[in-house]
Amino acid sequence: MGLWAEMKTWFVLHLLLGYIFIISGLIVNFLMLCSCIVWPFNKSLYRKINCMLAYSHWSQFTFLAQWWSGSNCIVRTDPELFGPFGHEHAVVLMNHKYDIDWLLGWVMIERLGMLGSSKIYGKQALRYVPLIGWAWYFTESIFLKRNWEEDKKILLRDLKNMASFPVNYWITILVFPEGTRFTDQKHRLSMEVARQKGLPELKHHLLPRTKGFVMTVRGLRGHVPALYDSTIGFRSDGVEPTLMNVLYGRKVQAELHVRRILIEDIPIDTDEECAAWLHKLYQEKDELYDRFTKQGHFDGPYVELPKRFTDLIMMIIWAILLCVPLFYYLGKVFLLGSLYVQFGLVGTIIVASIGLRMMISVTEIHKGSVYGKAD
Repeated sequence: MGLWAEMKTWFVLHLLLGYIFIISGLIVNFLMLCSCIVWPFNKSLYRKINCMLAYSHWSQFTFLAQWWSGSNCIVRTDPELFGPFGHEHAVVLMNHKYDIDWLLGWVMIERLGMLGSSKIYGKQALRYVPLIGWAWYFTESIFLKRNWEEDKKILLRDLKNMASFPVNYWITILVFPEGTRFTDQKHRLSMEVARQKGLPELKHHLLPRTKGFVMTVRGLRGHVPALYDSTIGFRSDGVEPTLMNVLYGRKVQAELHVRRILIEDIPIDTDEECAAWLHKLYQEKDELYDRFTKQGHFDGPYVELPKRFTDLIMMIIWAILLCVPLFYYLGKVFLLGSLYVQFGLVGTIIVASIGLRMMISVTEIHKGSVYGKAD
Protein backbone atom coordinates (compact mmCIF):
# COMPACT_ATOMS: atom_id res chain seq x y z
CA MET A 1 0.00 0.00 0.00
CA GLY A 2 1.43 3.37 -1.04
CA LEU A 3 1.52 6.45 1.14
CA TRP A 4 -1.49 8.09 -0.55
CA ALA A 5 -3.54 4.89 -0.23
CA GLU A 6 -2.54 4.71 3.44
CA MET A 7 -3.50 8.36 4.00
CA LYS A 8 -7.00 7.70 2.68
CA THR A 9 -7.61 5.49 5.72
CA TRP A 10 -6.64 8.23 8.19
CA PHE A 11 -9.52 9.31 10.37
CA VAL A 12 -8.38 12.94 10.38
CA LEU A 13 -8.89 13.11 6.60
CA HIS A 14 -12.33 11.51 6.94
CA LEU A 15 -13.18 14.13 9.52
CA LEU A 16 -11.99 16.87 7.16
CA LEU A 17 -14.16 15.48 4.35
CA GLY A 18 -17.10 15.38 6.75
CA TYR A 19 -16.46 19.00 7.75
CA ILE A 20 -16.42 20.11 4.10
CA PHE A 21 -19.61 18.15 3.39
CA ILE A 22 -21.54 19.54 6.36
CA ILE A 23 -20.50 23.20 6.08
CA SER A 24 -20.86 23.31 2.29
CA GLY A 25 -24.27 21.63 2.66
CA LEU A 26 -25.44 24.26 5.13
CA ILE A 27 -24.26 27.02 2.80
CA VAL A 28 -26.06 25.40 -0.14
CA ASN A 29 -29.26 24.92 1.90
CA PHE A 30 -29.18 28.58 2.95
CA LEU A 31 -28.72 29.76 -0.64
CA MET A 32 -31.57 27.48 -1.73
CA LEU A 33 -33.78 29.05 0.92
CA CYS A 34 -32.83 32.52 -0.33
CA SER A 35 -33.67 31.47 -3.90
CA CYS A 36 -37.31 30.92 -2.90
CA ILE A 37 -37.94 34.64 -3.47
CA VAL A 38 -37.44 33.95 -7.19
CA TRP A 39 -40.10 31.20 -7.36
CA PRO A 40 -43.23 33.41 -7.65
CA PHE A 41 -41.71 35.42 -10.49
CA ASN A 42 -39.65 32.94 -12.51
CA LYS A 43 -39.91 29.22 -11.78
CA SER A 44 -37.48 28.30 -14.55
CA LEU A 45 -34.77 30.54 -13.08
CA TYR A 46 -35.42 29.14 -9.59
CA ARG A 47 -34.98 25.60 -10.91
CA LYS A 48 -31.79 26.44 -12.80
CA ILE A 49 -30.29 28.05 -9.67
CA ASN A 50 -31.16 25.10 -7.47
CA CYS A 51 -29.97 22.50 -9.98
CA MET A 52 -26.54 24.17 -9.90
CA LEU A 53 -26.55 24.53 -6.11
CA ALA A 54 -27.57 20.89 -5.64
CA TYR A 55 -24.81 19.76 -7.96
CA SER A 56 -22.21 21.73 -6.03
CA HIS A 57 -23.03 19.65 -2.94
CA TRP A 58 -24.07 16.25 -4.30
CA SER A 59 -20.98 16.08 -6.49
CA GLN A 60 -18.95 15.43 -3.33
CA PHE A 61 -20.42 11.92 -3.31
CA THR A 62 -19.38 11.24 -6.89
CA PHE A 63 -15.95 12.74 -6.12
CA LEU A 64 -15.54 10.17 -3.35
CA ALA A 65 -16.59 7.33 -5.63
CA GLN A 66 -14.67 8.28 -8.78
CA TRP A 67 -11.61 10.25 -7.70
CA TRP A 68 -11.04 9.31 -4.06
CA SER A 69 -11.64 5.54 -4.23
CA GLY A 70 -11.13 5.05 -7.97
CA SER A 71 -14.38 3.10 -8.22
CA ASN A 72 -15.88 2.54 -11.64
CA CYS A 73 -19.05 1.39 -13.33
CA ILE A 74 -19.39 0.23 -16.91
CA VAL A 75 -22.72 0.25 -18.71
CA ARG A 76 -23.90 -2.84 -20.58
CA THR A 77 -26.35 -1.67 -23.19
CA ASP A 78 -27.11 -1.20 -26.86
CA PRO A 79 -25.06 1.94 -27.65
CA GLU A 80 -27.64 3.15 -30.18
CA LEU A 81 -30.54 2.92 -27.73
CA PHE A 82 -28.49 4.49 -24.93
CA GLY A 83 -27.55 7.49 -27.07
CA PRO A 84 -30.47 9.78 -26.11
CA PHE A 85 -29.77 9.41 -22.36
CA GLY A 86 -28.45 12.69 -21.04
CA HIS A 87 -30.42 14.58 -23.70
CA GLU A 88 -33.97 13.84 -22.55
CA HIS A 89 -36.09 13.57 -19.41
CA ALA A 90 -35.93 10.02 -18.07
CA VAL A 91 -37.17 7.65 -15.39
CA VAL A 92 -34.36 5.38 -14.16
CA LEU A 93 -35.70 2.21 -12.57
CA MET A 94 -33.12 0.42 -10.41
CA ASN A 95 -32.81 -2.66 -8.24
CA HIS A 96 -32.07 -1.94 -4.57
CA LYS A 97 -29.79 -4.71 -3.33
CA TYR A 98 -26.67 -2.91 -2.08
CA ASP A 99 -25.66 -0.17 0.37
CA ILE A 100 -24.38 2.06 -2.44
CA ASP A 101 -26.30 1.10 -5.56
CA TRP A 102 -27.68 4.66 -5.48
CA LEU A 103 -24.13 6.07 -5.43
CA LEU A 104 -23.07 4.28 -8.61
CA GLY A 105 -26.34 5.40 -10.16
CA TRP A 106 -25.36 8.97 -9.28
CA VAL A 107 -21.91 8.41 -10.80
CA MET A 108 -23.50 7.47 -14.12
CA ILE A 109 -25.88 10.45 -13.97
CA GLU A 110 -22.97 12.77 -13.13
CA ARG A 111 -20.98 11.56 -16.12
CA LEU A 112 -23.97 12.46 -18.27
CA GLY A 113 -24.26 15.91 -16.70
CA MET A 114 -27.65 15.29 -15.07
CA LEU A 115 -26.81 15.00 -11.36
CA GLY A 116 -28.08 18.43 -10.29
CA SER A 117 -31.51 17.84 -11.82
CA SER A 118 -31.97 14.29 -10.51
CA LYS A 119 -35.03 13.50 -8.37
CA ILE A 120 -36.04 10.72 -6.02
CA TYR A 121 -39.16 9.20 -4.56
CA GLY A 122 -38.61 9.22 -0.80
CA LYS A 123 -40.56 8.82 2.41
CA GLN A 124 -41.96 12.03 3.89
CA ALA A 125 -39.53 12.08 6.84
CA LEU A 126 -36.55 12.53 4.46
CA ARG A 127 -37.53 16.10 3.60
CA TYR A 128 -36.67 17.11 7.18
CA VAL A 129 -33.18 15.58 7.14
CA PRO A 130 -30.59 18.41 7.14
CA LEU A 131 -28.39 18.89 4.07
CA ILE A 132 -29.47 16.13 1.67
CA GLY A 133 -33.15 16.04 2.63
CA TRP A 134 -33.51 19.82 2.53
CA ALA A 135 -31.81 19.93 -0.87
CA TRP A 136 -34.19 17.25 -2.19
CA TYR A 137 -37.08 19.39 -0.99
CA PHE A 138 -35.83 22.56 -2.71
CA THR A 139 -35.12 20.63 -5.94
CA GLU A 140 -38.66 19.21 -5.96
CA SER A 141 -38.15 15.53 -5.27
CA ILE A 142 -41.34 13.64 -4.44
CA PHE A 143 -41.98 12.71 -0.80
CA LEU A 144 -44.60 10.07 -0.04
CA LYS A 145 -46.46 9.24 3.17
CA ARG A 146 -47.04 5.55 2.36
CA ASN A 147 -50.76 6.16 2.63
CA TRP A 148 -52.12 5.58 -0.85
CA GLU A 149 -55.03 8.03 -0.71
CA GLU A 150 -52.69 10.88 0.28
CA ASP A 151 -49.82 9.71 -1.94
CA LYS A 152 -52.09 9.68 -4.98
CA LYS A 153 -52.71 13.43 -4.57
CA ILE A 154 -49.00 14.11 -3.97
CA LEU A 155 -47.99 12.20 -7.10
CA LEU A 156 -50.56 13.93 -9.30
CA ARG A 157 -49.42 17.36 -8.11
CA ASP A 158 -45.65 16.77 -8.19
CA LEU A 159 -45.54 14.86 -11.48
CA LYS A 160 -47.38 17.77 -13.10
CA ASN A 161 -44.72 20.15 -11.73
CA MET A 162 -41.87 17.97 -13.00
CA ALA A 163 -43.27 18.05 -16.52
CA SER A 164 -42.71 21.83 -16.65
CA PHE A 165 -38.92 21.92 -16.13
CA PRO A 166 -36.93 24.35 -18.32
CA VAL A 167 -35.50 23.24 -21.67
CA ASN A 168 -32.04 21.58 -21.50
CA TYR A 169 -32.40 20.92 -17.77
CA TRP A 170 -33.11 17.26 -18.25
CA ILE A 171 -34.56 15.65 -15.15
CA THR A 172 -33.78 12.10 -14.04
CA ILE A 173 -36.25 10.46 -11.68
CA LEU A 174 -34.48 7.67 -9.80
CA VAL A 175 -37.06 5.05 -8.81
CA PHE A 176 -36.69 1.92 -6.66
CA PRO A 177 -40.05 0.11 -7.04
CA GLU A 178 -39.09 -2.46 -4.37
CA GLY A 179 -39.50 0.37 -1.87
CA THR A 180 -36.68 -0.71 0.43
CA ARG A 181 -33.28 -2.37 0.24
CA PHE A 182 -33.01 -6.13 -0.15
CA THR A 183 -32.31 -8.31 2.91
CA ASP A 184 -32.95 -12.01 3.43
CA GLN A 185 -35.66 -11.28 5.98
CA LYS A 186 -37.45 -8.81 3.71
CA HIS A 187 -37.13 -11.27 0.85
CA ARG A 188 -38.85 -14.04 2.83
CA LEU A 189 -41.73 -11.72 3.72
CA SER A 190 -41.99 -10.50 0.15
CA MET A 191 -42.13 -14.01 -1.28
CA GLU A 192 -44.87 -14.94 1.19
CA VAL A 193 -46.90 -12.10 -0.33
CA ALA A 194 -46.03 -13.38 -3.83
CA ARG A 195 -47.35 -16.85 -2.99
CA GLN A 196 -50.54 -15.40 -1.49
CA LYS A 197 -51.17 -13.35 -4.65
CA GLY A 198 -50.18 -16.12 -7.06
CA LEU A 199 -47.24 -14.16 -8.45
CA PRO A 200 -43.97 -15.77 -9.62
CA GLU A 201 -41.29 -15.80 -6.92
CA LEU A 202 -38.07 -13.84 -7.35
CA LYS A 203 -34.62 -14.97 -6.20
CA HIS A 204 -32.78 -11.64 -5.99
CA HIS A 205 -35.48 -8.97 -5.72
CA LEU A 206 -38.45 -8.00 -3.61
CA LEU A 207 -41.87 -7.69 -5.19
CA PRO A 208 -42.18 -4.24 -6.81
CA ARG A 209 -44.84 -1.91 -5.46
CA THR A 210 -47.09 -1.21 -8.40
CA LYS A 211 -49.52 1.59 -7.44
CA GLY A 212 -46.98 4.41 -7.49
CA PHE A 213 -45.40 3.06 -10.67
CA VAL A 214 -48.76 2.99 -12.49
CA MET A 215 -49.48 6.59 -11.54
CA THR A 216 -45.94 7.67 -12.45
CA VAL A 217 -46.20 6.22 -15.95
CA ARG A 218 -49.60 7.81 -16.50
CA GLY A 219 -48.51 11.18 -15.11
CA LEU A 220 -45.31 11.39 -17.16
CA ARG A 221 -46.62 10.02 -20.44
CA GLY A 222 -46.28 12.69 -23.09
CA HIS A 223 -43.70 14.58 -21.00
CA VAL A 224 -40.95 12.02 -20.32
CA PRO A 225 -40.11 9.87 -23.36
CA ALA A 226 -38.27 6.91 -21.85
CA LEU A 227 -37.78 4.61 -18.90
CA TYR A 228 -34.27 3.23 -18.41
CA ASP A 229 -34.52 -0.20 -16.81
CA SER A 230 -31.24 -0.46 -14.90
CA THR A 231 -29.90 -3.48 -13.03
CA ILE A 232 -26.67 -3.04 -11.09
CA GLY A 233 -24.24 -5.73 -9.98
CA PHE A 234 -20.90 -5.44 -8.18
CA ARG A 235 -18.05 -7.57 -9.47
CA SER A 236 -15.80 -9.75 -7.37
CA ASP A 237 -12.64 -7.92 -8.50
CA GLY A 238 -13.65 -4.97 -6.31
CA VAL A 239 -14.22 -4.64 -2.58
CA GLU A 240 -17.56 -5.03 -0.79
CA PRO A 241 -19.84 -2.18 -1.94
CA THR A 242 -20.19 -0.07 1.22
CA LEU A 243 -19.76 3.64 1.81
CA MET A 244 -17.09 2.91 4.43
CA ASN A 245 -14.95 1.13 1.84
CA VAL A 246 -15.37 4.07 -0.55
CA LEU A 247 -14.38 6.47 2.25
CA TYR A 248 -11.28 4.38 2.91
CA GLY A 249 -10.30 4.77 -0.74
CA ARG A 250 -11.00 1.17 -1.71
CA LYS A 251 -12.08 0.52 -5.27
CA VAL A 252 -15.56 -0.80 -6.04
CA GLN A 253 -16.20 -2.31 -9.48
CA ALA A 254 -19.75 -2.31 -10.80
CA GLU A 255 -21.67 -3.09 -13.96
CA LEU A 256 -24.99 -1.51 -14.89
CA HIS A 257 -27.21 -3.28 -17.40
CA VAL A 258 -29.49 -0.73 -19.08
CA ARG A 259 -32.45 -1.05 -21.42
CA ARG A 260 -34.25 1.96 -22.86
CA ILE A 261 -38.02 1.46 -22.93
CA LEU A 262 -40.37 4.02 -24.43
CA ILE A 263 -42.95 5.20 -21.89
CA GLU A 264 -45.61 5.03 -24.60
CA ASP A 265 -44.94 1.28 -24.97
CA ILE A 266 -45.91 0.58 -21.33
CA PRO A 267 -49.58 -0.46 -21.17
CA ILE A 268 -51.75 1.87 -19.05
CA ASP A 269 -55.32 1.02 -20.10
CA THR A 270 -55.95 -0.55 -16.69
CA ASP A 271 -54.05 -0.58 -13.40
CA GLU A 272 -53.87 -4.37 -13.56
CA GLU A 273 -52.32 -4.36 -17.03
CA CYS A 274 -49.59 -1.90 -16.03
CA ALA A 275 -48.90 -3.76 -12.76
CA ALA A 276 -48.58 -7.04 -14.67
CA TRP A 277 -46.07 -5.37 -17.00
CA LEU A 278 -43.95 -4.28 -14.02
CA HIS A 279 -44.05 -7.76 -12.46
CA LYS A 280 -42.92 -9.27 -15.77
CA LEU A 281 -40.11 -6.72 -15.96
CA TYR A 282 -38.92 -7.77 -12.50
CA GLN A 283 -38.94 -11.43 -13.51
CA GLU A 284 -36.64 -10.49 -16.40
CA LYS A 285 -34.43 -8.42 -14.05
CA ASP A 286 -34.25 -11.37 -11.68
CA GLU A 287 -33.12 -13.75 -14.43
CA LEU A 288 -30.62 -11.15 -15.63
CA TYR A 289 -29.12 -10.69 -12.17
CA ASP A 290 -29.05 -14.45 -11.61
CA ARG A 291 -26.85 -14.83 -14.68
CA PHE A 292 -24.63 -12.05 -13.32
CA THR A 293 -24.08 -13.96 -10.06
CA LYS A 294 -23.02 -17.06 -12.02
CA GLN A 295 -20.88 -15.34 -14.69
CA GLY A 296 -19.54 -12.38 -12.73
CA HIS A 297 -20.66 -9.96 -15.45
CA PHE A 298 -23.66 -9.01 -17.56
CA ASP A 299 -23.91 -10.01 -21.21
CA GLY A 300 -23.81 -7.68 -24.18
CA PRO A 301 -21.78 -4.74 -25.48
CA TYR A 302 -20.62 -2.14 -23.00
CA VAL A 303 -20.20 1.60 -22.87
CA GLU A 304 -17.67 3.13 -20.47
CA LEU A 305 -18.70 6.71 -19.90
CA PRO A 306 -15.65 8.92 -19.30
CA LYS A 307 -15.25 10.76 -16.01
CA ARG A 308 -15.80 14.50 -16.09
CA PHE A 309 -13.52 16.80 -14.10
CA THR A 310 -16.43 18.89 -12.84
CA ASP A 311 -16.95 17.11 -9.51
CA LEU A 312 -13.19 17.09 -8.85
CA ILE A 313 -12.96 20.83 -9.52
CA MET A 314 -16.00 21.50 -7.34
CA MET A 315 -14.45 19.55 -4.47
CA ILE A 316 -11.18 21.48 -4.78
CA ILE A 317 -13.08 24.78 -4.69
CA TRP A 318 -14.99 23.79 -1.54
CA ALA A 319 -11.79 22.53 0.10
CA ILE A 320 -9.99 25.83 -0.50
CA LEU A 321 -12.93 27.99 0.58
CA LEU A 322 -13.56 26.06 3.80
CA CYS A 323 -10.20 24.62 4.86
CA VAL A 324 -8.08 27.79 4.67
CA PRO A 325 -10.14 29.63 7.34
CA LEU A 326 -10.41 26.39 9.36
CA PHE A 327 -6.65 25.88 9.53
CA TYR A 328 -6.15 29.55 10.38
CA TYR A 329 -8.64 29.26 13.24
CA LEU A 330 -7.16 25.99 14.55
CA GLY A 331 -3.69 27.51 14.51
CA LYS A 332 -4.86 30.46 16.57
CA VAL A 333 -6.67 28.22 19.08
CA PHE A 334 -3.73 25.92 19.74
CA LEU A 335 -1.13 28.68 19.79
CA LEU A 336 -3.02 31.43 21.59
CA GLY A 337 -6.24 29.93 22.96
CA SER A 338 -6.93 29.06 26.60
CA LEU A 339 -6.99 25.47 27.86
CA TYR A 340 -10.81 25.59 28.11
CA VAL A 341 -11.12 26.62 24.47
CA GLN A 342 -8.74 23.85 23.43
CA PHE A 343 -10.70 21.24 25.40
CA GLY A 344 -13.90 22.60 23.87
CA LEU A 345 -12.44 22.17 20.39
CA VAL A 346 -11.38 18.58 21.14
CA GLY A 347 -14.91 17.87 22.40
CA THR A 348 -16.38 19.31 19.22
CA ILE A 349 -14.13 17.06 17.13
CA ILE A 350 -15.26 14.00 19.11
CA VAL A 351 -18.94 14.90 18.64
CA ALA A 352 -18.32 15.53 14.92
CA SER A 353 -16.66 12.13 14.54
CA ILE A 354 -19.67 10.40 16.11
CA GLY A 355 -21.99 12.38 13.83
CA LEU A 356 -19.96 11.39 10.76
CA ARG A 357 -20.24 7.71 11.62
CA MET A 358 -24.00 8.06 12.18
CA MET A 359 -24.39 9.70 8.76
CA ILE A 360 -22.56 6.82 7.10
CA SER A 361 -24.62 4.23 8.99
CA VAL A 362 -27.78 5.54 7.30
CA THR A 363 -26.56 3.96 4.03
CA GLU A 364 -26.16 0.48 5.54
CA ILE A 365 -28.65 -2.20 4.56
CA HIS A 366 -29.65 -3.16 8.10
CA LYS A 367 -30.79 0.46 8.65
CA GLY A 368 -33.42 0.21 5.92
CA SER A 369 -37.17 0.26 6.44
CA VAL A 370 -39.22 -2.79 7.36
CA TYR A 371 -40.83 -4.56 4.41
CA GLY A 372 -44.57 -4.11 4.19
CA LYS A 373 -44.81 -1.50 6.95
CA ALA A 374 -45.14 2.23 6.76
CA ASP A 375 -42.33 4.26 8.23
